[in-house]
Amino acid sequence: MRMKKVAERGFTLIELMIVVAIIGILAAVAIPMFMDSMKTSKYAEAHIQLKKIGDRAVTEYTKNATFPPNAAATTPAANCCTQNADGQKKCVINPVEWATPEWRALDFSMDKNFYFQYAYTPTGGGTGFTATAVGDLDCDGTPVTFTLTGVTNSGTPTTSLTAPPPNSD
Repeated sequence: MRMKKVAERGFTLIELMIVVAIIGILAAVAIPMFMDSMKTSKYAEAHIQLKKIGDRAVTEYTKNATFPPNAAATTPAANCCTQNADGQKKCVINPVEWATPEWRALDFSMDKNFYFQYAYTPTGGGTGFTATAVGDLDCDGTPVTFTLTGVTNSGTPTTSLTAPPPNSD
């Protein structure tokens, strides 16, 4: 009985290089898309929280014909990147910071770690306001700012949100 020797065959260097090149191209496309998705999900926090501030300010205007009259300082005072809550570069929850009369008038506080610093400033003697959310989402020293503006048009309160330009962080 003769035994045939079967030639063993592997991958050639060219085939391996093609696979590596394909993986490299996919990674070059996927990583930036992933990072943009992460920033977009972090932006949602600013949208939601500024909407809460705006809704409460409009409610106050409806009840008392004036937006909350007292400015709420930027809270927290320290950048979220420096606080690094749970190692996630977020702001630490500190109920005392949100217990000021200004934030209580807006019925606003944070109850879990967050990415943005918030501020509220009345304008026009109670006929308007500006609320901001400022955050450095990737801690590279370039913050983004979301601005919610409230005004009255013929006695009707309205709000508008201005987001930062795309890729500004």
